[in-house]
Amino acid sequence: MTLIEELKWRGMLQDMMPGTEDQLNKEMTTAYIGFDPTADSLHIGSLVPILLLVHLQKKGHKPIALVGGATGMIGDPSGKSEERNLLSAEQLNINVVGIRKQLEKHLNFDTALPNSAELVNNYDWFKNIGFIEFLRDAGKYITVNYMMAKDSVKKRIEGDTGISYTEFAYQLMQGYDYYWLYTNKNCKLQMGGSDQWGNITTGSELIRRKAGGETFAFTCPLITKADGGKFGKTEKGNIWLNAERTSPYQFYQFWLNASDEDAEKWIKIFTFLSPAEINTLLAQHHQNPAERLLQKTLAKEVTIFIHGEEQYSKAVETTEKLFAQQNAPATALTAEDLESMEGVVKFDYSKQKINSGIDIVSFLAETGAFSSKGEARKMVQSGGVSINRNRIDNISKEINTADLLHDKYVLIQKGRKNYYLVKAN
Repeated sequence: MTLIEELKWRGMLQDMMPGTEDQLNKEMTTAYIGFDPTADSLHIGSLVPILLLVHLQKKGHKPIALVGGATGMIGDPSGKSEERNLLSAEQLNINVVGIRKQLEKHLNFDTALPNSAELVNNYDWFKNIGFIEFLRDAGKYITVNYMMAKDSVKKRIEGDTGISYTEFAYQLMQGYDYYWLYTNKNCKLQMGGSDQWGNITTGSELIRRKAGGETFAFTCPLITKADGGKFGKTEKGNIWLNAERTSPYQFYQFWLNASDEDAEKWIKIFTFLSPAEINTLLAQHHQNPAERLLQKTLAKEVTIFIHGEEQYSKAVETTEKLFAQQNAPATALTAEDLESMEGVVKFDYSKQKINSGIDIVSFLAETGAFSSKGEARKMVQSGGVSINRNRIDNISKEINTADLLHDKYVLIQKGRKNYYLVKAN
């Protein structure tokens, strides 16, 4: 399959400029995607752009990952209802370094390759451009009428908060990125999420008007969840690609707990399994959905891609200890089992308080398993808390030395999926 054929089959293609497929079939094409450095790690919302670059390179084209060190100081109004807080130059630099490390894990930057990946930071060209120079060299080519016609701008202007000139100018800055890459890197293709279509087409228009050049673009759909929830969000927040922010175990659990409907869609988007492999997998899954083979394969492939084989194996091991043996008493878990549970949130707690006895609500709040006594009380009363695999529904329950596993540990389960290990010192 060609790149476009494969992306269509995987459900990774939404809008495309005329001539894009012909350009990709004609010659090795340099293409780029921008990454917004609002944090020192990307999250799984950035996985599709990463995968687009990987697919592009696998098909013999040259990928450029652009980290928006300059545009990150401004803020993209696309999909947002209000102005974003601006980051300092120091924090942006930290974020750019973190993102660079992640991208280098998945793209081949070997300069001996004709299609070696490149990583660029738009701060490198914007830092030397003065305001007047930018207005003369870029601003005069794009009319205000053109910019205001973009959906991202119209929604903000029609909303209660409006839009600042700073964010209004974002699409012109992103358009200049495309112009700079076209001029300096022979970049003829820009890719991105469907919410970026307006910004992307502004770049192509700037190149056409300022340089008389022809460029191309396509976007991928924004990923959604079947239940209407936001993709990549849990009660703990974003699912990050950095193991220090989201442990490999928690990362694995996110994919493992996908619904059947989501897993059928995501197995095509987030893995490199072939159509034949995926069709076989789907047939096996439909024969026995309770086995959750589809979710297990999805979780395996994505966890290995981001964290590697070793961390995947540890995530599976922890999952089996916590879930596969759920009917067994917690006393069956050795001290080594408890200590080696990778990714389970762990807290230290005063052994003296446990020796003296402490009510369950205070214990849950003080350990950090719950953010407040009110939340802990409500969850206990609804039967959503287990201590050492024993469900607790009485708020008068007291935690004492009898609840310590191996004279040191208490295993808390919150809901179906969230585990916490308290270590009494």
